[in-house]
Amino acid sequence: MRHSDVKASPLLPQAIAAQRWDAIDVARGLAILAMIVYHFSWDLSFLQLIETNILQVPAWRWFARIIAGSFLMLSGLGLVLAHAKGVNGRAFLRRLMKVGGAALAVTVATYFAFPDSYIFFGILHCIAVSGVLALPFLRLHPLITLATAVFCLVAPYAFTDPALDAPWLDWLGLGSTDPATNDYVPIFPWFGLVLIGVAAGRGLLARRETMSLAGWRSKGRVSELLIWAGRKSLPIYLTHQIILLGILYGVLQIVGPNRMAEARPFLNQCEATCLQNAQPQTCRALCSCTVETLRQSNLWQKVLSNTTTAEDQTHISRAAQQCLRQSPPS
Repeated sequence: MRHSDVKASPLLPQAIAAQRWDAIDVARGLAILAMIVYHFSWDLSFLQLIETNILQVPAWRWFARIIAGSFLMLSGLGLVLAHAKGVNGRAFLRRLMKVGGAALAVTVATYFAFPDSYIFFGILHCIAVSGVLALPFLRLHPLITLATAVFCLVAPYAFTDPALDAPWLDWLGLGSTDPATNDYVPIFPWFGLVLIGVAAGRGLLARRETMSLAGWRSKGRVSELLIWAGRKSLPIYLTHQIILLGILYGVLQIVGPNRMAEARPFLNQCEATCLQNAQPQTCRALCSCTVETLRQSNLWQKVLSNTTTAEDQTHISRAAQQCLRQSPPS
């Protein structure tokens, strides 16, 4: 058979899916890199090494959502490619046990590290459960899959109800309030992104142009590194925070916390009280002056540890009054 004949012959979707796609590994590697950047910034904020609380910055919150969404869409796409010849029960169960076991490990580890905000249904939990829920959609028409995806995406805005606030229903994401947790990726709306990945995978396998994407191979150190990260995404996910927190905690012992980040809880409370009787600019100056005054006394450590007595509160009030007398009239 001539080479041109092979090139011209139609390529079965199963044959395309059987290949290892460097392009998908690169995409997953980019998501891993973005995740590390976000968690590094979160750790800096959590350990008060920087003044900014990234949880209060909308751009950072959207960055986190985009990262989670990319992982979920890639998981849906990967599900289609892995089972293009029909659902491989053994391979599916093996992957489910791997991801589910990792999700359980995250829950246990964060329960001891952050008991008040441990992760009970994060990105790995969502990927594991969504993988099971997505199985029927591997054979349904992509339009049905997309319609269900849209339903999932709008459900939290249309069907939330206080009756669904029970802790055992938090995994649905349809309660009226979000639970306290460091990573919350409930089925609604996030399963919708998995279904978008499934529909995209079905669409790709139906097109001859997909051959060029499936056959693309890395030609550079950067892309090769991203491919490696994409193929090792689960172990990187499980270990990177341990490494980052360990390093940054060591840095914290050397340089200490950021002065403004350390003082932020007191400043927020001080300004909230002050705003009842003064302008914001006056309150910011007054409270900053009070913090600097308290730093020069032994009261500051008590303020930080929230162990002040009634007598200490009197001294704090006097420090604030002294700052008020020193401040120029507004």
